[in-house]
Amino acid sequence: MAKRAGLDIETYNQKRDFTKTKEPKGRKLKGKGDSFVVQKHDASHLHWDFRLELDGVLKSWAVPKGPSLDPGQNRLAMRTEDHPLDYGSFEGTIPAGEYGGGTVMLWDQGRWIPHPEKDPARRLRKATSTSRSKASG
Repeated sequence: MAKRAGLDIETYNQKRDFTKTKEPKGRKLKGKGDSFVVQKHDASHLHWDFRLELDGVLKSWAVPKGPSLDPGQNRLAMRTEDHPLDYGSFEGTIPAGEYGGGTVMLWDQGRWIPHPEKDPARRLRKATSTSRSKASG
């Protein structure tokens, strides 16, 4: 299955001027494959970014209302472009006028364990293709 345009690491690089921002340059790395990070991002609108390590990158979602302490409460999460693994430790200020300009704060991090009977890469591809078909229908 082809990669969804606009969500890959190349798109991450195209959106940034690395002579102006201290964000890490996008590249795939060999990691353990089990990290996650939540970053509080005070950009044009305050939101939280949820990032899940998979296939050498951090698959990323923007969560406008932030995490909830109530496990029964759903929150909208919008898929964004993949980020490099070293973004998982990034904190700082992205300069005004740059993509995502504002303060990024590391809010939570840890390790995740996929369900033993479910392939996370396959499930993400399926979810992405389902949301695309709903959007075009």
